[in-house]
Amino acid sequence: MIARSFSQQLLLATLLATASFGSDVWPLEYSFEETYVGEATVARGPHRVENFDESDTLLRFVFTPRVKLGVLRLGFEYEQFSFGLDKNAPLPNTLQSVAAIVGIDTQFSDSILVRLETTPGVYSEAFRPGSNVFNMPFEIGGTYIYSPDLQLVLGVSIDVERKYPVIPGGGIRWRFQPQWVLNAVAPTPRLEYEWNKNLTLYLGATLKETNFRVSDDFGRDHGIPRLNHAVLTYSEVRAGVGIDWKVTRWLSVNAEGGYQPYRNFDFYRANIRFHEDGSAPYGMIALHGAF
Repeated sequence: MIARSFSQQLLLATLLATASFGSDVWPLEYSFEETYVGEATVARGPHRVENFDESDTLLRFVFTPRVKLGVLRLGFEYEQFSFGLDKNAPLPNTLQSVAAIVGIDTQFSDSILVRLETTPGVYSEAFRPGSNVFNMPFEIGGTYIYSPDLQLVLGVSIDVERKYPVIPGGGIRWRFQPQWVLNAVAPTPRLEYEWNKNLTLYLGATLKETNFRVSDDFGRDHGIPRLNHAVLTYSEVRAGVGIDWKVTRWLSVNAEGGYQPYRNFDFYRANIRFHEDGSAPYGMIALHGAF
């Protein structure tokens, strides 16, 4: 899956085009998201893990100072998935990551913007010291501004812990009517209706995929020794409707609800995978903005 920043590049087009590079200003982007997913079941053949819910918490701060080459991206993010699993379930009850954000947005021409970004950090079942849970996903993405109403995004995501280490991605952002925008860029493709300058309604999806390392004794504790210190790819898809309300210049509130039709716990190196066996409703609230 292509990482989240490809879709953010479109938001930087105006900034990069008008920036006075070399400024001493240290602007800040921030976001906080909390998602609750209702009870659902996953299965692996005849084996089922039933009726567990999910909480997904995401916190991100990024400084974006302007320099000669463009706009730096320096910050951190924290994400935690908590599942209401029975203690005997052969799946981790918590997946969490703490990562730095290091990148740059630069402008090759009036029409081409490029982002280079990496998120080195700890991606694990539980935080433990040492390098055995360290990972450093990397991505390169570019935006081509064909016109003010049409932009194209292409990119590639690289993660050596992933089953397929290199995955391409992209999409388009097309304002095909004054108030209608097709923002079809992974991982949050949307059809948006701009009610007014401060309120946007949308129909869309959220695609998530992250790799984690489980503990050294996870397999032994669950009766599957080959899962000790295994790589787990957790992925899910959510589809729903939402609103994005710009309260002030520096604060927007986002609320969304819908269904989660897809969830996957994949210990791909051990050939053990649990997949969604029935959808579940979800609700999300988020705060985001920039100074």
